[in-house]
Amino acid sequence: MTVSGWHCRVCAASVDIATPLSWRCPAAGDDRHHVLALVDDDAVAPMVHDHNPFVAFRERLAWDAFAAAHGMSAAAREAMVREADAQVAQVAGTGFVFTPFARADALSDALGFSAAGGVWVKDETHNVAGSHKARHLFTILLHLLTVERVGLAPWTAAGQRPALAIASCGNAALAASTLAASVEWPIRVFVPVAANPVVVAELHRLGATVVECPRLCADPPGDPCVHRFREAVAAGAVPFSVQGPENAWCLDGGRTIGWEMVAQAPAFDRVFVQVGGGAFAACVAAGLAARGNATRLHAVQTEACAPLQRAWQGSAALGGEAAADPAQQWAELMWPWEHVGASAADGILDDETYDWLPVLEAMRAGGGSPVVVGEADVLQANEVGCRATAIDASHTGTAGLAGLIAMRSEVGKHERVAAIFSGIRR
Repeated sequence: MTVSGWHCRVCAASVDIATPLSWRCPAAGDDRHHVLALVDDDAVAPMVHDHNPFVAFRERLAWDAFAAAHGMSAAAREAMVREADAQVAQVAGTGFVFTPFARADALSDALGFSAAGGVWVKDETHNVAGSHKARHLFTILLHLLTVERVGLAPWTAAGQRPALAIASCGNAALAASTLAASVEWPIRVFVPVAANPVVVAELHRLGATVVECPRLCADPPGDPCVHRFREAVAAGAVPFSVQGPENAWCLDGGRTIGWEMVAQAPAFDRVFVQVGGGAFAACVAAGLAARGNATRLHAVQTEACAPLQRAWQGSAALGGEAAADPAQQWAELMWPWEHVGASAADGILDDETYDWLPVLEAMRAGGGSPVVVGEADVLQANEVGCRATAIDASHTGTAGLAGLIAMRSEVGKHERVAAIFSGIRR
């Protein structure tokens, strides 16, 4: 796979892979309704047998193509991954490794699947910082380190790195702060007023600057943490974000989870993925595309906040060319959820599905659909899923399984189904 650059799904603007700090569509300006997607030759580079996915799939990654375009040898690029991974392990207690993915026999039995079918669970709870989020951010970090290594960092003359910035109060914030600490890079984390005090204490321990973000009277609709994050980026901070429209490079490393699933398990019929901002599902779908067949993707949100379901229904109601190209109807299809409710799966209550376009397209391509689950399904998924697998995942982490539980009557007992337990209980 040769990655040659990026193109905007909305306006078709192009960005060469050699362009440094190419976070957003160059035509976007203040318009958030743009997002960059990778351009490659569709060939699948062979996997190298290595325990580290960023080494195993290095030749498929955009950051690697960027480094190669600036003259770094293959040996130097692999060495950069291993050095950065070792630094992460010093802070997190673990580096990046292939995470387990296998049939959960007790869970499959509990949900009434036959021996021919069942539920395969991928366990991300022992990944760096306890979730999948660090996968998205590691390629941004590698890009930044490469920019410095090849002499393209505009901050070198000033002698001080700009702060990284992220809007999150959960797994993404912890992952971002862990990676930042590993390379001694300053980071500002924008959190809501009601952020989990356990998480906030850990962010402080990691050396992050935590910025509490109350809603201001002058704020437009949407998350005030995201508003403050965007203001920080406009003032010079680096978007260390897991939202594709804010930093497309997060969509690079996140694909490793899908590639691992392809390498670890037989083909399966459906995959249920919990959706907040949407980058997780977008990357899983992109990685699974390497299998060469169309797996049904089911994007799972709760009744408390389901903007993707609304966009899916609105897209289906469009006629003519508009139905075929929902990107041109972004403002009409995706906007912040007006009244976000409460859920035990609070990590997916993003009031906007920022990466909705690739998720919607992947569901269409494979014959999948969004699933909106009630709180009873969220609670049951965590209780049954954790008990049957002995994985200590959070309610957010098991929310994909809640989608399967909600749809169980529509899923055949011989089907092979995948779910991802993506975050540890805190």
